[in-house]
Amino acid sequence: MSILKVTITTIILIMNITTMNSQTDRSVNDAQGLNIGVDAPFFRALDADSNEFSLSETLQEQPVVLIFYRGFWCPVCNKHLGSMQDSLKLIEDMGAKVIAISPENPEYLDKMAQKTGAEFTLLYDEDYKIADAYDVTFKPTSMQLFTYNTLLGGKLKKTHSDESQKLPIPATFIINQKGIIVWRQFNPDYKKRASVDDILKALSRNGVPHKDKNILSGY
Repeated sequence: MSILKVTITTIILIMNITTMNSQTDRSVNDAQGLNIGVDAPFFRALDADSNEFSLSETLQEQPVVLIFYRGFWCPVCNKHLGSMQDSLKLIEDMGAKVIAISPENPEYLDKMAQKTGAEFTLLYDEDYKIADAYDVTFKPTSMQLFTYNTLLGGKLKKTHSDESQKLPIPATFIINQKGIIVWRQFNPDYKKRASVDDILKALSRNGVPHKDKNILSGY
């Protein structure tokens, strides 16, 4: 009987470990991203200056454009956030606040700001909690990790909060003041990102008029 109990316990333990590994090491195609119409998970996170950002408190004032990016080492991320900065006033004139999130430690948020000139808020996603909540987390392949760490200088084990080397799919979500996701751009292909034009059109369609047209409505 004791042998049977040990065997059963061992099987359960193996199953649990396998499940944990499959969740940790899931591929880019396993991540689905939260859908339009669902409640956006609220969170608090630190910026490069250790100031705390609260999504729920910000939404009391204005809708949020939430952007996930991979890191300061990513040329596509640099270009994407740079384009957001170039057109930041257009987005802010629509009444929205731009937030960009990565799993990089705060010192690397500064590097990203320097590279892109970003004046909008960059946040540190410690332990991938925000990316997990928005279902955008995945584990890159070995070949991808070689490219990111060695060729691009990402050094993910050093720049992240742990050594799992997970990354977010660079998705964009628009969250209205009711805390609902009203638009998203989500594509496993990291080269395909939300354009400024996409975001402006989505803000307009979802009841966010230009500041010159008075107060926000539809929220």
